[in-house]
Amino acid sequence: MIENVKIDSHTGAAGGAPTGTPEPERPASLGKLVEQISDQASRLVRAEIALAKAELAEKAKKSGIGIGLLVFALLILVYTVGVLLLAAVYGLGTVWPLWLSALAIGGFMLLVTAVLALVGVQLLKKGTTPPESVQRVKDDIASIKEGMHR
Repeated sequence: MIENVKIDSHTGAAGGAPTGTPEPERPASLGKLVEQISDQASRLVRAEIALAKAELAEKAKKSGIGIGLLVFALLILVYTVGVLLLAAVYGLGTVWPLWLSALAIGGFMLLVTAVLALVGVQLLKKGTTPPESVQRVKDDIASIKEGMHR
């Protein structure tokens, strides 16, 4: 029966009963460690994606509310400009006849609108023309093709 007695390598005590110190765990194999790292990395990536989705949803909600408030402010601004124009017509109507003051304010607004539209069209034309670098690349390609045909 002496063959069945185990000797604890740390304490040197004999016996099969636990002595209070846990047995050291065997080191995991390299394959097991790689598997654990892979599993933990995929869980981490999934958690990060879930967190990013939650953050984006919160930011989208706040942005939506902000955009709604800005649209409402713009609507109020449009009505405010109308009221101010009416006040300008009435104010000018104290000096001129009311029809003439309305015509003058309307003509001024038409002039401002035309200038803004012309400037906007010019900026759009500048923004929609291809950059010079695109034309240079086209010229380079044409030169290369021409050089290959010689």
